[in-house]
Amino acid sequence: MNQKNAIKGRGAQLNVPNRFFELNHEIRSDFLEFCRKESEPTDKNKTLYLPVFPKTIVNKVKSPDLGLMYSMNPYQGCEHGCIYCYARNSHEYWGYSAGLDFERRILVKKEAPKLLETLLKKKSWKVHPIVLSGNTDCYQPAEQKFEITRQCLEVFLKYRHPVAIITKNALILRDLDVLKALNEDLLIAVNVSITSLSEDTRRVLEPRTATINKRLETVKTLSDHGIPVNVMLAPLIPSINSHEVLPLAKAASEHGASSIAHTIVRLNGGIGEIFTDWVKKTMPDRSEKILNQIKSCHGGSLNDSRYGKRMRGEGQIAEQINNLVKLARQKYFNDKGMPKLNTTLHNSYKHGQLKLF
Repeated sequence: MNQKNAIKGRGAQLNVPNRFFELNHEIRSDFLEFCRKESEPTDKNKTLYLPVFPKTIVNKVKSPDLGLMYSMNPYQGCEHGCIYCYARNSHEYWGYSAGLDFERRILVKKEAPKLLETLLKKKSWKVHPIVLSGNTDCYQPAEQKFEITRQCLEVFLKYRHPVAIITKNALILRDLDVLKALNEDLLIAVNVSITSLSEDTRRVLEPRTATINKRLETVKTLSDHGIPVNVMLAPLIPSINSHEVLPLAKAASEHGASSIAHTIVRLNGGIGEIFTDWVKKTMPDRSEKILNQIKSCHGGSLNDSRYGKRMRGEGQIAEQINNLVKLARQKYFNDKGMPKLNTTLHNSYKHGQLKLF
């Protein structure tokens, strides 16, 4: 990519049209008009934090491809700027683009801890692990400013409720005290995403994320304190990081991870256009090869929404990647695994049996 013309510190290099609005359609809602007229920064590349006020914070996840039932997201949009991120499409529901808007317009849910506590206090709530976050990273840079994730973890601890975390940010270690307290009752599991061992690859794929060394140190620190960690090799992208499966798994194991998981990249909705633009500018010598190999994993298309196929792909290249992951598990994690989270304490707490703790 021509660095003089690149938007520094960003993954996407353009905004794509919002699929819910016609091109050049003028959005009239009061909220978006306020953001446009009153809050637009002079520096167009500056991140803007916008408060939003949802009525609920925990979402039921119905996808049969995912091993979780409930998730919550303290933030929408993500400054990490990962070019492949499936969550980009969700920004369109708020009237924004899945491209640069996703990285520069961060919606902040300051009431999330109160909404979570309201839910956990309900007699009708049946205990299931809740995942922070199923959409955007709960430890993205905004968390350093707002500390909403930490407040939510304190609510989970108060009510002895199981929680899992997905992140690629070393900021999680700031909350090691709360994580250790949760782990005393087997109420916490952490998933750390590591997509490459190459800093050059990380910088272009995930421009505002923690370095690879920081992430590996995070895995080790958590594991050293007995907190179970799963390393997410996700997504694996043909001809970009798919060749790193075995060394990634080895590094994860050596740093104490209990298991690994993976997905093969898929580029749904606006992400296909964003990624195509990015890869042609960033890796022009092999962009067509990369795009064609991704298509070969998803029935000839960048866009793949088929349950049972979308996460693992199909075809020869997908099979090779999936077999590599299987081999990595056998080689480095044969006698390891993530423990099941404890779901027995929350109801006891609600009935007053643990109020002295």
